[in-house]
Amino acid sequence: MSSEVQIRPVQAVDLRAFFAHQLDPEANWMAAFTAPDPTDSTAFAQHWARVLGNTENLVRAVVAQHTVVGNVSVFPHDGMLEVSYWIGRPYWGRGYATAALSELLREVTVRPLRARAVKDNLGSLRVLAKCGFVICGEDSGYAAARGAEVGEYVLELHA
Repeated sequence: MSSEVQIRPVQAVDLRAFFAHQLDPEANWMAAFTAPDPTDSTAFAQHWARVLGNTENLVRAVVAQHTVVGNVSVFPHDGMLEVSYWIGRPYWGRGYATAALSELLREVTVRPLRARAVKDNLGSLRVLAKCGFVICGEDSGYAAARGAEVGEYVLELHA
């Protein structure tokens, strides 16, 4: 699968796909820490303007078979670099997240890197484990998509 997945700098046109991915209730539930109102296009545009305008962030679109299937990024958080990704639900289970994150990890060679995943997001935890991340701690916080406090694993990649 990975040979058919590419990552590239985000283009303005990609934001339409990202917004469509964000509208999926099941994807929001799995991500948990999402926008309070995923249907708010103004808040979405403001968020992405901040993300793309911050030169400390490295953000890539994930493309498979000429279709934007998600995004993957590295950004500073609490004094460390942290990875994040979102693959649209129609593309889950095809290896795209693993391929995209693996490609990003070849581009970003700083270690350690950190990641977070809600404890019940087994798909994301598998992706991170395949890419060499190991659980190093736990945290919790309010998850807008679930309307509740949830537990998450904190993972790190050292090599």
